[in-house]
Amino acid sequence: MGTVTSATEQPGPPFSRRPAAAPRLIATDLDGTLLRDDKSVSDRTVAALAAAERAGIEVFFVTGRPARWMDVVRDHVHGHGLAICANGAAVVDLHGGGRFIDVRPLETADASAVVETLRDAAPGTSFAIERTSGIDYEPSYPPFHLDPGAVVAPAEELLTKGVGSTGPILKLLAHHPELAPDDFLALARTVGGERASFTRSSPTALLEISGLGVSKASTLARCCAERGIAPQEVVAFGDMPNDLEMLSWAGTGYAMANAHPEVLAATPRHAAANNEDGVAAVIESIIAA
Repeated sequence: MGTVTSATEQPGPPFSRRPAAAPRLIATDLDGTLLRDDKSVSDRTVAALAAAERAGIEVFFVTGRPARWMDVVRDHVHGHGLAICANGAAVVDLHGGGRFIDVRPLETADASAVVETLRDAAPGTSFAIERTSGIDYEPSYPPFHLDPGAVVAPAEELLTKGVGSTGPILKLLAHHPELAPDDFLALARTVGGERASFTRSSPTALLEISGLGVSKASTLARCCAERGIAPQEVVAFGDMPNDLEMLSWAGTGYAMANAHPEVLAATPRHAAANNEDGVAAVIESIIAA
């Protein structure tokens, strides 16, 4: 693991305090990155986000969260009002009440195949299905206390028999009660990687499964291309495996000091921890430069 440095310190290469190219867009994860552990946005971070927008730097929230869980940052989206949700499966307009602008779904046939494959490879796996209209889950899946209206039924019924929420599938979630999180992810990619994209952002053995090729990075790349923004003009922040591709794609990627060891090892630049306003500190240094 590399040395963790604060964005307010004066470290030498490769831990530079600011990107090599003048940034035009900041892409930041939420949980464990922009948000503190209590899920709040600090006053310092609010001020830094507003200052970035005033400086002409667009800010995109890029998260695994569904659109309905974006209230915590809805008031801090300026300008375009867009956010990338569900690990890249959806672009939503937070100024428009969470209206879906673009959806990159997981096809039902692929989701069904993944369910069957993981049940065989990892007995005891339970599933939830996140759609544009809500989430439903199996009886043995850890309940979603934030979604009391969810339908509880076997995944096969939720996927193919018209039970539960409607609309395109944004992601399939798979939980295992005993496997180590990284081992579960490696197994799933081995047995199901031809049908879907697998990642994780939870400290538990909870996988997030999207359509093949769908990720935070690929959707962010599409949004940037629409704006004529090159990768080297993007600064990205993240903390978990579902952020790795985005941090690698961006010209400048920062792993939070509290990030997963794999993320810290793969990302040369490190920002201070989420509880220490690491994203805000880097933004402040960019604007000051």
